[in-house]
Amino acid sequence: MSPVPRGRGLGDPNMRDRLYELLEHDPLAYSAGSRFIQIIIGVIVLNVIAMVLASVPELDARFGTLFEAITILSVIVFALEYVARMWTVAGHTQRKGSALSDRLGYAFSALGIIDLMAFLPAAIALATGRHATLAALGVLPFFKLVRYSPAMRSLLAAVHAERRALIGCIVILIGAVLTFASLLYAIERDVQPDKLGTIPQAMWWAIVTLGTVGYGDVVPVTPLGKFVSTFAIISGFAMIALPVAIISTAFAEEVKRRDFVVTWGMLARVPLFSHLSAAEIADIMRLLRARTVEQGEVLVRRGDAASSMYFITAGEVEIALPSQHVRLSDGTFFGEIALLHKTKRSGTVTATRKTRLLVLDAQDFHALIARMPTLADHVHTTAKARLADTGDLALAELAQAEQEDTDR
Repeated sequence: MSPVPRGRGLGDPNMRDRLYELLEHDPLAYSAGSRFIQIIIGVIVLNVIAMVLASVPELDARFGTLFEAITILSVIVFALEYVARMWTVAGHTQRKGSALSDRLGYAFSALGIIDLMAFLPAAIALATGRHATLAALGVLPFFKLVRYSPAMRSLLAAVHAERRALIGCIVILIGAVLTFASLLYAIERDVQPDKLGTIPQAMWWAIVTLGTVGYGDVVPVTPLGKFVSTFAIISGFAMIALPVAIISTAFAEEVKRRDFVVTWGMLARVPLFSHLSAAEIADIMRLLRARTVEQGEVLVRRGDAASSMYFITAGEVEIALPSQHVRLSDGTFFGEIALLHKTKRSGTVTATRKTRLLVLDAQDFHALIARMPTLADHVHTTAKARLADTGDLALAELAQAEQEDTDR
């Protein structure tokens, strides 16, 4: 279900609100927003490939017109997207400021700058006819994938969260470079005046050595200089390991945090959990597994052993019962009847479109309803209503299915 724009009813969104949802909402694969994202990603990939191939003289001479057409198309698409984001962002920020402040905030944000740099330098290069510069700028649109890649966003968030620690690493590195450069300058300035005659020259050796690159263009020749280099090499391992450890740990924590937020948001879509406290929801989250099924994928087959209960957070499934077909969508759940009565499935469940689910295993299901009476009452009430009506896995229909199997 799409969020309702601030100050608007669901039935009366204006064009700007609709366009904002199209640009910013994280949709499922069957939605218009997802198709828009796929188009943008396709243009990005096409543009980057064209720019890379355009740097090959033979290919540029043969397909130069095609590469230029792709670049012009990319510039137009990215420019229109930038203008659309600039227009729609007004009134959709947390600051609740004026339209001008909202737009300036987007323009000077990291994503806003990336969106601008994706097309502006290329447009200038096209206008001035600097094709070599245009090819060099081909990598810039690639950074737009940050907006559409959860992994890249998580990595940037991890770096931002640990920025103080990383700045500390840089300060330590600068100190180490200055220390070892000064030592080797003092030791070998008279022996190698052309390579280590000044501290700035010695700093190149220190950076290469601490970076464990070791080009070999500058090396100490005296015994004392080699002794200092040994400590510089050992220190270099620490210089690399320290920021890597910080970023990897922060990245893992960011992924966990994002998964927690995503799962929490999925739980919020299920009315069954709406009355629970934060502590109870956190307890349930440890038991649930997120799962995504593609359109047409069979989730449960008739006659299977009941092993899980399913909550639909987004999407739709169709349950094929012996006498009818039932469709369930966002916020509903199914599979509880077979778990409660410990019977086999009496219906086949198929995703009618890409669907996000939360899965609760049978053992966890029984443990959960045993310690949460309110939740258990709701599940039992829903199960009874489905049994009395057109339940997703009604016992009478299961008995009929088992009889049919016996007759065969």
